[in-house]
Amino acid sequence: MTVTALQEVPVQDATDARGLISEDAFRDVADAVQRSNPDMNYNSASRIVVEALKFVATAAKFPDCQMRPSKLVDKGWHSLVLNTRVYETLCSDLGRFVHHTPDQPASDPARTVALDLTQDLMTEAGYQPDLTLWLESGAAMCCNTCGPKKPGN
Repeated sequence: MTVTALQEVPVQDATDARGLISEDAFRDVADAVQRSNPDMNYNSASRIVVEALKFVATAAKFPDCQMRPSKLVDKGWHSLVLNTRVYETLCSDLGRFVHHTPDQPASDPARTVALDLTQDLMTEAGYQPDLTLWLESGAAMCCNTCGPKKPGN
């Protein structure tokens, strides 16, 4: 009898998401997060940028899902968006542009559901959410319609 072991597909870790942009670009975006949050250390800023990269990559993979970043992840996403050349290249590499669309704040239960959905989709996309950046900070007060948009939307 022959037994064949199934190979488990590992969940991507932070280093994989970090590789979505160059080291220089990553450093620039993490520095921007830290400058915008003077009490934050560089390690925390780096973790936030990695999580924002996971979020954007997941939003590109699931364009029809209503995703919402946590407050901390949104800080990283804002810094990516403000570095327009890096963000344009990232989205091009991911195959679609992920728009940041502010909207009216949702109720706490709606934000919680959106955060849970977002983390589930990140896992499905192959990323392991850094739960401390999602559970402690709550949902961003914008973006329940963040994600890729079809032309004309």
